[in-house]
Order: sequence, then C-alpha cells, then structure tokens
Amino acid sequence: MLNTLRLATFAAAFMSLAMPVAAAQCGNDSSGFSNWVQAFKPQAVANGISPRVVETAFANISYNRETIRADRGQKSFKLSFEQFMEKRGGATIIARGKKMKAGNAQLFAAIERRYGVPAGPLIAIWGMETGFGNFLGNQHTLSAVATLAYDCRRSAYFTEQLYAALTLVQRGDLGPAAKGAAHGEIGQTQFLPVNVVRYGVDGDRDGHVDLVRSRADALASTANFLVGHGWRPGAGYQPGEPNYVAIQGWNAATVYQRAIAHIGAAIDGQ
Repeated sequence: MLNTLRLATFAAAFMSLAMPVAAAQCGNDSSGFSNWVQAFKPQAVANGISPRVVETAFANISYNRETIRADRGQKSFKLSFEQFMEKRGGATIIARGKKMKAGNAQLFAAIERRYGVPAGPLIAIWGMETGFGNFLGNQHTLSAVATLAYDCRRSAYFTEQLYAALTLVQRGDLGPAAKGAAHGEIGQTQFLPVNVVRYGVDGDRDGHVDLVRSRADALASTANFLVGHGWRPGAGYQPGEPNYVAIQGWNAATVYQRAIAHIGAAIDGQ
C-alpha cells in the first residue's frame, strides 16, 4: 500500500511535465546551463517540490562534463558476449557471487519468499553494477541528472529523472550532496531516480529507502523492479523463458541481458 501511495503521489507530480520541458530550453554545451537552471527552478516548485528543497538541491549543481563524456561513449555494449564477460569480469562475479549468496542466505531467502526472485539474477546485477557495492560512482548525482535533463539528446527522459531525484531529496531518501554513477544511477544496484520512486523498498524497515548503505533495501528493490517488469515466481529466466523479459527490463543491451542470465544461472547452480 505504501509503495502504491508513493507511486500515485509521484505520478501526480508529473502531470504537468510538458510545461517545464517547453519552458526550460535544452542545450548541447555548457553555455546555456545556468539559464536553464534558473528557468527550471520555479517550474520544479510549480510541480510540487518545495522551494526550500529546490534551493538546497540546486545550491551546488554544475554542468557535469564527465556525465556527457560517459553518455556519448557507451562502447562496451557493442562487444560480443564473450568479450563483454571478460571485460566485466564475469568469472570473478560468479565466484564471488556464490560466496555472497552463502554469506547472505537469510536475506536472499526472505527476498525470494516475498518476491519469488531467486538469488542468482539479483547477485548478477549487484556484482555487475557495483562489484557488490564496492564502487557506487563518484559523480554528484543531482548535477549528473540535471546535466542530462538540460542536454538536448534525451532531455524529456532525464527531466523526468530530475523530478524523481528532487522527490527523493524532499522525501529524505537522497542527500543533496549524494554521489553515484555518471547518469545519476543510485546505490548498490544502480537505480535511476524514477525507479527508486517506483520500485524502491525499505527492506531493512528503518523508515527510509537507502539503496546506498542498505544491502537489504538495494536487493529487495531490485527484486521488486523485476516483479514490476513481469517476473513470475518459479519460471525460468534464461533467453526464451518467461522471466527473461524482466531481465530485459533491467537493461536494453542484449549482451548485458545475456550476462545477467548466464551469471545468475551459474550462481543458482542451474
């Protein structure tokens, strides 16, 4: 029920997205970023973000060139499956993943009881995204998302992500100084802000969805994401099987999808 209410609130905040996208003009370099910020801030308030949160969130936002470089240079998804597995350390993820499964047996059992998602694909995602939480990214999250919302290539998509990030700040689930991956991905399994709002779970029941510090929150949220993308308890998740569609929802790159399925099966002993 709580997730349903959060999603309803989130959806209501996005009903007038067309206005801010039209009013805050995108750009393809840093020259117009400051003007875009000044145009966007009142529109954020008009869309339900408190003035205090807007001022706090935008106080240290800057145009992030590292984010733009990353957005223009995603080459690993063009590798063959074998090349991709080698580049991403697939064999190491499998070996470490088996140990992570054994060391967190109660957590994974609880997640599977609740969501019907076994440990394998969750551990595959966890390992591939952040090396089991060892590297979450070093880019200022709000700057990264704001830069991509301003950038003309995918402005509408990342404007939605920016509203979600501001919602998380307002909710107390994202700090204004938080750091993450280059596209604004958050936490141990790298959720974009919209997906934190839609699928984030308070797995450790401390009152917050903390995908950075809470392993339980991150993994339960990942399972909830897969359920939201069609996961069926008890069905297979290899290519051609029913749950592969949920893995496809995680990442659009075919080679990444195959890697999750392969690593997950090796960890689950399939």
